[in-house]
Amino acid sequence: MAGGLSGVLPEIYMGLTSLLVHKLRSLLTMLGMIFGVGAVVAMLSITAGAQKDIIASIDLLGVNNILIEAKEAVDRNELQARRTISPGLTFRDFRAIAENVPGLAALTPRKRFKPLKVIPKTANEAPTLIGVEPSYLEIQSLKIVEGRFFTEQENRDSIPVCVLGETAKVNLLGYDPAVGKFVKVNDTWLEVIGVLAPQATADSEVEGLEVVNRNNLVISPLNTVMRRFEDNNSYLKDEIDGIYIKVNNGTDSVETAGVVTAILAATHKDAGDFTVVVPAGLLEQKRRTLNIFNVVMICIAGISLLVGGIGIMNIMLATVLERTREIGIRRAIGARQADIVRQFLTEAVLISILGGSIGIAFGFSLSWVIAAAAGWSTVVTTSSIAVAFTVSVGIGLMFGIYPAVQAAKLDPIEAIRYE
Repeated sequence: MAGGLSGVLPEIYMGLTSLLVHKLRSLLTMLGMIFGVGAVVAMLSITAGAQKDIIASIDLLGVNNILIEAKEAVDRNELQARRTISPGLTFRDFRAIAENVPGLAALTPRKRFKPLKVIPKTANEAPTLIGVEPSYLEIQSLKIVEGRFFTEQENRDSIPVCVLGETAKVNLLGYDPAVGKFVKVNDTWLEVIGVLAPQATADSEVEGLEVVNRNNLVISPLNTVMRRFEDNNSYLKDEIDGIYIKVNNGTDSVETAGVVTAILAATHKDAGDFTVVVPAGLLEQKRRTLNIFNVVMICIAGISLLVGGIGIMNIMLATVLERTREIGIRRAIGARQADIVRQFLTEAVLISILGGSIGIAFGFSLSWVIAAAAGWSTVVTTSSIAVAFTVSVGIGLMFGIYPAVQAAKLDPIEAIRYE
């Protein structure tokens, strides 16, 4: 081990000395590696950040879940045109899915609308009222931090109770315990029986779903909402505006969604007035898109690395020419061809290592600038640094071999005579 180091260290010292003698030339040679490695690190960080955001967004929906959203009409004319074809999303659809689709763990209809007034009043955005069945707690994997969720009996009896999201609770009732207090939504008083734990919110919108703050909700039994509340724009809306479905573990949610879509397409006569969102399918689709983007960006960054490698080969060939006499003298005093090859390969790899190290720092900075300027989420991973650095060293070796071999092939006598 010590013998190996003692043989390599002088060559590293000679290589560094040679690079420092021609500082500007060495820096210009490294530029291709610096920009290439920096681009690889930055592109991988953008892809990793985007993937993190996508996975977080889809995890919120639940990879075992299927979400059905009604496409509401924007005016009476559109509604009338739709109603000649389809009745819209209804309880009949919900029952058809529950009775005919296998592998379902839980499901619930949903009725949602924005209240016109809420008491206690809040200067912040008014909460959204949603009516669901008790299975909503399991489907959405919600946690209660205060009180409890409503029961099947309370839903059947249309009891005026509610569970508040964390933001809705703070905005309406402050930070004191909320259970037992009342909130008035439109003209109906609801007793607060529970408060949900804070839920993560998605940074990016999921196609096909309306963006709703999951923490700013007033959740009541579905029958309570259907019987005690009336939305002013209800004439434009379907009987229910959404269905949440959770499939059993081991059941393919994408295949199940295909069955659900077929049932709804038949009952709605292909009116196109609903959207079926499958988080697992979205996740796979987004990952494929990101992988393609990743490959394209890496190829573009790889061009910079290739140019950097050609620059290394070019400068090393010039160095061999400049140091022909030195090579001849070394061979004359006993250096073998392998020693000459190792000497020039060491210089080529040193250029790659130094350029790669500076490139990693450049990639960090570029990633930070992109995140700050464009508002994108970027994540610099250890794997991206390792990949970029390994490729840079590999290019140094690959493009340094030819000049090193050419140097080793020089005839010692002719090399010493070279002027």
